[in-house]
Amino acid sequence: MKAVKTAPEVASIYAHQVDNLYAYLLGVSIFFTVVICALIIFFSVRYRRQSDADRPEATKDGKLLEILGSVIPFILVMIMFFWGAKLYFDARIPPKDAIEVLVTGKQWMWKLQHPNGKREINDLHVPVGVPIKLTMTSEDVIHSFYLPDFRKKMDVVPGKYSQMWFLPEKTGTYNIFCAEYCGTEHSLMVGKLIVMEQQEYAEWLSHRMVDGVAAPIVASDDPAEAGKQIFESNCMVCHTGKAGSIGPHMVDKFGSMRQLENGEEILMDDNYVRNSMINPNEHIAKGYPAAMTSFKGTLNPKQMNQVIAYLKSQSTEAAE
Repeated sequence: MKAVKTAPEVASIYAHQVDNLYAYLLGVSIFFTVVICALIIFFSVRYRRQSDADRPEATKDGKLLEILGSVIPFILVMIMFFWGAKLYFDARIPPKDAIEVLVTGKQWMWKLQHPNGKREINDLHVPVGVPIKLTMTSEDVIHSFYLPDFRKKMDVVPGKYSQMWFLPEKTGTYNIFCAEYCGTEHSLMVGKLIVMEQQEYAEWLSHRMVDGVAAPIVASDDPAEAGKQIFESNCMVCHTGKAGSIGPHMVDKFGSMRQLENGEEILMDDNYVRNSMINPNEHIAKGYPAAMTSFKGTLNPKQMNQVIAYLKSQSTEAAE
């Protein structure tokens, strides 16, 4: 008889930590549920009224019981809070040496692009033992990139970038799901995460399939190279980096703080650059006019990702 799989596989250390926290929460809940129900039944039987003449004795102050009833739950809840907060920050802050993969959700598929430009649909090949950072956006509606075997999930929202990272600990093939209802074929928006040995991944990454034959990746496939061409054709007219430019300098500024006309500062990251191309007048750089036109409809999400890849490749801040 075939065994029934009751829970997702554990494919990372983080998944173990999430499972341990869940087991703690479940254990505490079950313990107090059983104890409280048992006490209710016991007191109902032990102290039931025998006749109308029964009168309960006056109760004495139970300060010790009150203290224990407050302190013990407080300690248990604080353990939940700090344990959960640690896992939250561990999940949100990717290592600096993580490999960045661009992910675009679209009804009803996942489009993925590796740093050298190699692209996949609904499949993601990654090396074992290396942190992977996913920078994600959507072309249409809200999706949610879900890796159940890694206990990682992040909403993918149109008009902005969200990030998620994971560290695969063992080779194998794992499920990718969309965990946010996104339309009639939501249930078909699935994929596979293929974790490979590092040498095997390096060989796979350096080739692409052309007419069924593996061919080397060429420079034109590099998103940074494509982004450079788009930037020089569309952006260099205003963002020259010279005195008197209409727009602020962009090259070698990714990852730095930018002063705005209203006195605030904003981090020049994926969301800032993309939003500047779509809604250029939302965050006006200090000392520059609101003269930029929107590239919405002119550049598609893929091209915007390429521009961002180029700016990242030119920035010392992004490399640190």
